[in-house]
Amino acid sequence: MKPATRERITDILDRCKDMTIATVRPDGAPQATVVSFVHDGLLIYFGCGAESQKAENLAHDRRVSITVTAPYEDWMQIQGLSLAGTAGEVTSPREKDSVTELMLKRFPEAATIPQPEPLSLKLFRVRPSLVSILDYTKGFGHADLVAIGADDITESRASFRHQWAMR
Repeated sequence: MKPATRERITDILDRCKDMTIATVRPDGAPQATVVSFVHDGLLIYFGCGAESQKAENLAHDRRVSITVTAPYEDWMQIQGLSLAGTAGEVTSPREKDSVTELMLKRFPEAATIPQPEPLSLKLFRVRPSLVSILDYTKGFGHADLVAIGADDITESRASFRHQWAMR
């Protein structure tokens, strides 16, 4: 992936705090919900209740679809992402700690909220495979479709490991 494309994607992710994530229910029906998220490069992280419908859906089918839209004043400023990917539970204590730090940096108010029991929460990592970059500043309805390869995710993970090794 070209660095400029990666930067376009991460810039939009930086400007958004919430995303709509669609999962597949066990009966095959789609379910879309809004959650707050953080990201490290192209990897997207979110948490949910361990017994929530999202967690149940992801245990059944890891495929997800996500949309984000950056704030805008008029339609010709719309920029956003629509992506397909797979979600997996984060189980590594080191990665959980790193993501918690990202979340507290992005959502400092979370530090003042009483924390639920750790076993009642699950943390998920989304690895995108296909991203549609919406950019109406280039024309009404303009979108660029970008495939995300294994090398693109590897670059993101290398950045993640380097970022936390520096602390």
